[in-house]
Amino acid sequence: MTHIEIRPYDATMTEEWDRFVLNSRNATFLHQRGYMDYHADRFPDRSLVALRKGRIIAALPASGTGDTVCSHPGLTYGGLLLGEEATAARVMKILEGMCARYASGGFRTLVYRPVPHIYHRIPAEEDLYTLFRLGAVLDGRSPSTAVVSFRRLPFGRERRNGIRKAMVSATEIGQSDDFATFWKILEENLMTGHNTVPVHSLAEIQLLASRFPGNIRLYTATQHSQTVAGCVLYDTGEVIHTQYISASPRGKASGALDLLFSTLLDNIPPGCRYFDFGTSALERYRLNETLIHQKEGFGARTVCYDTYRLDLTALKAI
Repeated sequence: MTHIEIRPYDATMTEEWDRFVLNSRNATFLHQRGYMDYHADRFPDRSLVALRKGRIIAALPASGTGDTVCSHPGLTYGGLLLGEEATAARVMKILEGMCARYASGGFRTLVYRPVPHIYHRIPAEEDLYTLFRLGAVLDGRSPSTAVVSFRRLPFGRERRNGIRKAMVSATEIGQSDDFATFWKILEENLMTGHNTVPVHSLAEIQLLASRFPGNIRLYTATQHSQTVAGCVLYDTGEVIHTQYISASPRGKASGALDLLFSTLLDNIPPGCRYFDFGTSALERYRLNETLIHQKEGFGARTVCYDTYRLDLTALKAI
């Protein structure tokens, strides 16, 4: 087998990294450096690359502090990104080598969050097999809900009723660049309902949307020119993911989100296979039954977002 070199990522590799991501079997735009690095001050980079004949064939976006390294705490999902020539045997060698590299650098634990399978352009679960062989344990599982674009299930009665109410209220659906107005609705809901704030500040989401205008879009529901609901979509090509969803009291009462999602689902672009509504878990991975019930009303069903934990001081031989 041709020698594979494991190296830390550095800024001189930015262009090569991004080219690799664009052609990877399972990477998305979240793994491009323009997305990963916007919060580099909060997440010290510990990413590694695997090189074969001088070219990247695998990359692990990662950050670490103390004795724990994670793939990647600042992203919805991390995981080992794989090129077409990263076969099962090579991935085993690569991930084993990366773990050894982290262990020699003083890390004792790897927290690993793989890219969910619906985001794969080509199957890419060699990492899960390798984690099993190395002795990793499943440490967390969050239920997301996704609609299959080419085999949609019918809407539930509550969602159909909401659509009718929204239409009676003269609700209009469209793309918008008014993140500020939507962010006020989102922040008020999160603070009132959960005493928290969005993961991204308004300035951050505006920055990311300017960097990735084809991937990050805001859609809103308006009534008499007033924004009453909206959602921020992350479009990876294979999957459209709802990063943020929120509605004002008026929007909730009039079913604005029901009409918004009905419109979006009716207009999924060609080539997109899934519409992912995101996770519905409370603390300690308890199911948020109210939230998941709402999403299932659009015909969505469960996809798991997993987290694995690997003791780097006690790796099993593979």
